[in-house]
Amino acid sequence: MTSMQGYKPSHFLWRVDGAVAAIKLNRPERKNPLTFDSYAELRDTFRKLVYADDVHVVVFLPNGGNFCSGGDVHEIIGPLVGMDMNQLLAFTRMTGDLVKAMLHCGKPIIAAVDGVAAGAGAIIAMAADLRLATPQAQVAFLFNRVGLAGCDMGACGILPRIIGQGRAAELLFTGRAMSAQEGERWGFFNKIVDGPSLEEEALTLARRIAAGPTFANGITKTQLNQEWSMSLDQIIEAEAQAQAICMQSKDFERAYRAFVAKQKPVFEGN
Repeated sequence: MTSMQGYKPSHFLWRVDGAVAAIKLNRPERKNPLTFDSYAELRDTFRKLVYADDVHVVVFLPNGGNFCSGGDVHEIIGPLVGMDMNQLLAFTRMTGDLVKAMLHCGKPIIAAVDGVAAGAGAIIAMAADLRLATPQAQVAFLFNRVGLAGCDMGACGILPRIIGQGRAAELLFTGRAMSAQEGERWGFFNKIVDGPSLEEEALTLARRIAAGPTFANGITKTQLNQEWSMSLDQIIEAEAQAQAICMQSKDFERAYRAFVAKQKPVFEGN
């Protein structure tokens, strides 16, 4: 296992407070667009988190009033126009690998969305496990508006699971922005909070989850992501096996002993 406390990425802000890691894209003057390098470094960071024993929850925070405006027009979109098919496929696979890394990092991810979350920014929010928003948040899967299909980075598979097929189809066919109020009503956002409270609300939720049985939380994340492709019989059997594994953990025993002693359990993640 590795420690992420001293991790120093080059293309975004990173801090670890207790067992909670916080990420901020750091180009607020441009509404925090992604570049080839920041895409790759985010992917590699979530891959590293699989082996990090000192981080139990990740929070993706806005910066300067915006979450992420997607791929940088000048540093990504422009160069893509001049690439051949092999180069384009390498790029689209790399961006998809970011989503895969988020899904498979073993840590719950909270997206705290303020202002613009567009294109890949919308995808990052979508790929998180929980989402909070300010009333000003706008989420746009705008691939259609730049001449591309809506099926980018897993959107056609994941978004319908969150908000339903018809609503996802509307957003992906039109590229229009989904307001925070729509997002909450449709189940995309778990909660809307005032702008000044967003970061602390997200971190408070992260600390609450991090104080829980983190090994079991990792199992829950895995099952949430895998069970969509299973039959009900497979789901029930997979959950039986997963729960039996968790029942061998010390945290399960700690919870029982705390209950008997009429105390609050203190989980240690094993």
